[in-house]
Amino acid sequence: MKQLVTLAAAMAIAAGQSYIGRVDTLGGTTHDWWVNGNVHRSIVNSQQHGMHAIWMYSSSTSGTSFPDRSVRYNYYDHSMHGWNWLDDYMSSGVNVFVERTGYCVLAADTSGSAIVVAHNDSGLVLAWDAAPGAGIFDYSGGLSGYYWPDIAVGDDSVLHVAMSSGTGVSYSRLTGSGWDSVRVLDSLAFPTYAIAASRTGPSVCATWVGDASAFYMLSDNDGDTWSSRTLLDPPPAFGGDTVTRFSTPGLFPFFDSQGRLHITAAVYPEVHDTAYVNPAEIWHWCPDNQPVWSEIHRAGCAPEHLQASLGYSAIYADRPSMGESDDGNLYVAWEQFDSSNVEPQTERLRAGVWASRSTNNGASWGYGLLLTERNTISHRFPCIVDRMIGNPPEDTICVLYLMDQVAGFFVQGEGPATPNPVICQFVPTHPHGVAERPRAQALDFAPAATIVRGVLSLPRDMAETSDVSDRVPRPTLLDASGRKVLDLHPGANDVRALAPGVYFVTVNGVRSTVYACKVVIQR
Repeated sequence: MKQLVTLAAAMAIAAGQSYIGRVDTLGGTTHDWWVNGNVHRSIVNSQQHGMHAIWMYSSSTSGTSFPDRSVRYNYYDHSMHGWNWLDDYMSSGVNVFVERTGYCVLAADTSGSAIVVAHNDSGLVLAWDAAPGAGIFDYSGGLSGYYWPDIAVGDDSVLHVAMSSGTGVSYSRLTGSGWDSVRVLDSLAFPTYAIAASRTGPSVCATWVGDASAFYMLSDNDGDTWSSRTLLDPPPAFGGDTVTRFSTPGLFPFFDSQGRLHITAAVYPEVHDTAYVNPAEIWHWCPDNQPVWSEIHRAGCAPEHLQASLGYSAIYADRPSMGESDDGNLYVAWEQFDSSNVEPQTERLRAGVWASRSTNNGASWGYGLLLTERNTISHRFPCIVDRMIGNPPEDTICVLYLMDQVAGFFVQGEGPATPNPVICQFVPTHPHGVAERPRAQALDFAPAATIVRGVLSLPRDMAETSDVSDRVPRPTLLDASGRKVLDLHPGANDVRALAPGVYFVTVNGVRSTVYACKVVIQR
């Protein structure tokens, strides 16, 4: 009964208007520590079939051995518009493996069936679903002595695996003839790593972070041979005498539908050999762009406003993941802490899930949007789906994450064990618009309004959609809580009398579509 009450409370929170789009609970777990490093793929869209999702499951609430730890799987059927296995949320989904497993990662083969890799006490284990969404997994031979895997499926269904025997990062691949011999890519102590493969060619990329530096290696022949280890120069994030460092969980590689390589990175400042978790920035790297780095988002607060600790292994904005829509738009989601939202039981800050979009191959990005509510839940380990669902020019973002009911990881000794919902959030987007606005139900990424000497001018596309007739209201300026401040004209507007802060402009169109842009007034 306690779990049912907990689910009802969680869903009452999730149903609030400040959660953008639709929030589905597809499972639950007390195991609140999902990855030792960067987010691995936990949600995958097989576009002609459905969407696969996995998570690390346990119902144990005492000790940290988790004897029932396993990998749970659920499937969203595109034709039925629903999840296959829903029950009391702690019982939803199906087990992938029969033995105790964890630290899982997901892919899909060219037939649309799920592939799940995890590790048990002996090493890496592998399972294939019998058909898309069947939930009947066959087991393939694994690799003894290797743990914490990440996987990617390339062209011709070659399965690429990055893994570790305890230190360093190693690589192997599985083809029709079996596992290749294991290759050591780097012997750094305790790196965090990821791997990505192109679906349109033989390119593979392995990335890792060691000692706050980032590295990558490339293969252009499906893993037969590899380039030398390459140091990834950091982005121009902080300047001055501040050194830019890469977050241990912050590197994520991705190949788009054109075969172009992208890497998202979370970075933090180091000043005179002292590292800081606040502020933090999310950046995008693509060798096809000039410059190769572009800033996605900056987050942080004045040090005196940071009211509690972030907790284990995190910076203020961290763990980005990337996906793509059918029309080539790129989306990034990440977790970000709230400087004043403190969990009283653990004195840890709670986190929310944020997202941003690029329509030009990552050369520039829209404003970051908070997808989740600022409430008593800490939203952790978000993974955005690899391919968006929906039809251009409107897409639907899908993000899988954990609703940790008490901020601070039980697994790391920071807080109590709680039955935590596993969430998939569906966020519809519009072809215009911004990445942030209060209490909205769809996501827009518009250019920003501009303020010059106290005069606010609307973006061109917003001004063109405005009308002074009764049929289409004028633009309206709202404060951060959604309250109307004043009506605006499509041209220049004097805002010198307004207090400094963040505001939003909205225009209600003839079809009740709301466009929005963010306005920052400073002194």
